[in-house]
Amino acid sequence: MIMVNGKPMAWTEGMTVSSMLKEKNYVFAKIVVKINGTYVPPQLYDTSAIEDGDEVQAIHMLAGG
Repeated sequence: MIMVNGKPMAWTEGMTVSSMLKEKNYVFAKIVVKINGTYVPPQLYDTSAIEDGDEVQAIHMLAGG
């Protein structure tokens, strides 16, 4: 089990940031991801593993005016 934005989510072997975002249907153009408080650059989403018990924050960046 992992926590995504404070809510539990089932963890699967081999889960990456990209696969988690796809499963959660987070397809926003501008999104910031942290795993256990550490920023993950977008170019590493395909290779950054999420481990069982991790806490993930996925923050959709919005522009305002």
